[in-house]
Amino acid sequence: MVSVLIAPDKFKGSLSADEVARAVERGLLEAAPHARVSRLALADGGEGSVAAACAGRFRREETVVTGPTGEPVTAGVAVHGHTVVIEAAAVCGLGVLPGGRKAPLTATSRGIGQAIQYALAGDADTIVLALGGVAITDGGAGLLQSLGAVLAREDGAPIGPGGRALADLHTVDLSDARSALAGVDLVLATDVDNPLLGPTGTAAVYGPQKGASADDVRQLDDGLAGFVRQLETAGVTEAVSLAGVPGAGSAGGLGYAGMLLGGRVCSGADYFLTLLGADELLAASDLVVTGEGSLDAQSLSGKLPVALARRARRHGTAVHAVAGRCTLPAELSAPRFRSVQALTDLTDQDCATDSALSARLLTQCGRTLADRWITGCVDETRPADKLALP
Repeated sequence: MVSVLIAPDKFKGSLSADEVARAVERGLLEAAPHARVSRLALADGGEGSVAAACAGRFRREETVVTGPTGEPVTAGVAVHGHTVVIEAAAVCGLGVLPGGRKAPLTATSRGIGQAIQYALAGDADTIVLALGGVAITDGGAGLLQSLGAVLAREDGAPIGPGGRALADLHTVDLSDARSALAGVDLVLATDVDNPLLGPTGTAAVYGPQKGASADDVRQLDDGLAGFVRQLETAGVTEAVSLAGVPGAGSAGGLGYAGMLLGGRVCSGADYFLTLLGADELLAASDLVVTGEGSLDAQSLSGKLPVALARRARRHGTAVHAVAGRCTLPAELSAPRFRSVQALTDLTDQDCATDSALSARLLTQCGRTLADRWITGCVDETRPADKLALP
């Protein structure tokens, strides 16, 4: 009996990782009903991380926190034992902006600190911050303030919300915030490697996605640079060096704030693969199906399907991919995936925001995989790129 592991990331805007896996499973079992199928919903540290964790052994809990514009947001966190996963996008993400109105200069990360407080109240000893998809560029200032850090203006009053307020920063004291996380393993799971400042920093690269104009980007980067200088003046000797660490610029600078609190940056894809038990399932599988909404050049920089394919190679397990679209040329996809099926090759309709259509096409992909690789005969001497669907 063939053992198949279906372990995708979400198809953003269309289907959750678990929904993708179930759709592929339906088609695969229609064509190969005797296959033994395991599903593992995955995430790479961005949006969908809590849902992926809760599709496994984690349970979902909810807490009310401050959203990016100051209004309350009910955010889900994933809990298993003393480990808590907090998804930044669910707390201060673009998707929770009231009316979708962006606030690039004033959006705050205060709710992240409140979610951390919720985790600490439940005796968490490991807190995973899934960083991505946020609306903020405040360098994690709001997070630090909500954990007790002093970020004050010259008159002693706390600075206001958002990255623009960093220009008013005169006094910094992180003592209480650092004490709050003493003894806690703070994991900063991200799939980006931007530093905090400069032309490849968080304001320059991601600010425009959050509604920042060219002038806004300059204000935000200047404010973040001033934040670093004030930290150094306050005796935080590692402030400058941490600003240059890859990942410091993740999630509007939440990566930087997390490192100031003793957190460690890691590949979101690799961390979640380990957290959710992928290696054990890979070792027991004859064939793996993975995927994400878009297989492209960015996928090669640590996105989940490529990270999973790398691990599967250690077990000698063939990996097949499904994607909403695939722009990787054969010479880049073939070394990683035995076959690739893209939904855009199966329809002229726009399935990126059509969950029902995406699910139907993924079921079709599952049938094709079973026909070609389980019930049918495949010529293993053919080059892998010739096996990808046109």
